Amino acid sequence: MSTVKIIFAGPVGAGKTTAIGAISDITPFTTEEFATDEVRDIKSKTTVAMDYGMMKLDSGERIHLYGTPGQERFNFMWEILADGAIGLVLLLRNSNEDPLADLKTYLDNFADLIRKTGVAIGVTHIEENRKISLDDYVKVLNERNIIAPVFEIDGRNKNDIILLTQSLLFTLDPGLAH
Repeated sequence: MSTVKIIFAGPVGAGKTTAIGAISDITPFTTEEFATDEVRDIKSKTTVAMDYGMMKLDSGERIHLYGTPGQERFNFMWEILADGAIGLVLLLRNSNEDPLADLKTYLDNFADLIRKTGVAIGVTHIEENRKISLDDYVKVLNERNIIAPVFEIDGRNKNDIILLTQSLLFTLDPGLAH
């Protein structure tokens, strides 16, 4: 029986904690605290260290799910959590002021992990900003020569998060699709 680790990253409010909770087979461990800065305009609590959940596969394998804090002031945790990961699920909040800048920030900060493994991108809150489409995200990826699946998702929807996670796994090992 093997275990693997997947990282969930993205800006505040993109849905990382919620997504991990949607697919975890255990009660997720979170390090949420009341927001004391501009984050409180988005939500009352924010992750300050990490979130943790786990999926148990029929094969007996376990996928450990680690969520990073979204605030850049906690970015020292990003590298710590990414160590040993097999891939990255990047969640982006389309209603943010500049979600494509958010995408670039996370692609830069996780460049080593993405290069060594892979990334799947889920875009949340897309209905709140129709000026930016999934094609705009793909365009940024193409400019950086990154091939990655990009989906519109709802972090509360278990099926959306499973699809996103499976797409990452299929990107890492296309043979899984057969």
